[in-house]
Amino acid sequence: MGYRRFTLGVAAGIVACALSPGPAPAFGQEIPSLPRVPQSVCPDSHPLVLVPCAREQIKTFTPPRTPDGKPDLSGYWSGTQVPHESVEAHPRTLDDTGGPSFVVDPPDGRVPIQRWAEAKRAENFAKYIDHNGQCFESGVPRHLYMTSAHQFIQTATRLVMLSEEANAYRIVILDGRPHTGRDIVLWQGDSRGRWEGNTLVVETRNQNGRAWLDQRGRFLTDAAVVVERFTLFEKDSILWEVTVTDPLVYTRPFTMVSAFRRNTRPGFEIWEEACYEGEATANTLRNLGLGTHPGISSREAQIRKDAYEHAASDQGER
Repeated sequence: MGYRRFTLGVAAGIVACALSPGPAPAFGQEIPSLPRVPQSVCPDSHPLVLVPCAREQIKTFTPPRTPDGKPDLSGYWSGTQVPHESVEAHPRTLDDTGGPSFVVDPPDGRVPIQRWAEAKRAENFAKYIDHNGQCFESGVPRHLYMTSAHQFIQTATRLVMLSEEANAYRIVILDGRPHTGRDIVLWQGDSRGRWEGNTLVVETRNQNGRAWLDQRGRFLTDAAVVVERFTLFEKDSILWEVTVTDPLVYTRPFTMVSAFRRNTRPGFEIWEEACYEGEATANTLRNLGLGTHPGISSREAQIRKDAYEHAASDQGER
């Protein structure tokens, strides 16, 4: 079960908004954002502290195995970061607990966005309703930090990721088949996984260019490639490393890091969040003049980038 909280802001005379789901307790079930997790050898979840600690543990940790001998990622998991409001460092807001930057590379914790794309991001924030507020899928990687409760179900050929958020799920194909055709774009993209030692490496392509990385309007095009690395560094903790590459939008690839902690609360289960695509509650925001983000293709991104750079060049000549 869940509910949606709305955050409204006014900037420079323009109403901007951000919506995000928040988990609510169902009858007989405690709030999933307060999981029962065993004490960790790396208790500090700040990304810059977590990474060196987790990588040191990975050197000697032997993960539990599935019948086919792969590290077993199955279980209920809760993320330790709250970057859906902003992947960069941000203070507490009405619908968020605030937190450090999710970005560990570049070292300054800033997303290396191109100038034209920063202008587009500001336009997104000012003009459009966050797609998640209309119960659309969150895309990759946001799917795994839009809510606090997930279930991973692993077989020899699939890793299924269930979420409390808007009935969202992902299926990662593990049987070695190639990505689907480039013309097929999806909210959650097309994910293919492979094992590198004890690390599951998941490459996602073919996203539809409509999902944002956060409520500040940071975005990806359909040309983006997202590579995730899932590594158990103790029985009840996963190091999750995400590298985003989209040369049309960002000046270089950038990497974000978080941990997943196993939820060991007895009897816990994923409950459906009552939400459907285009839900009527978003009409409040539409009545304020906000629209549905149409997405951006790589072709459109290239046109916008060229136009922006041409205008900047003309301005410089004057």
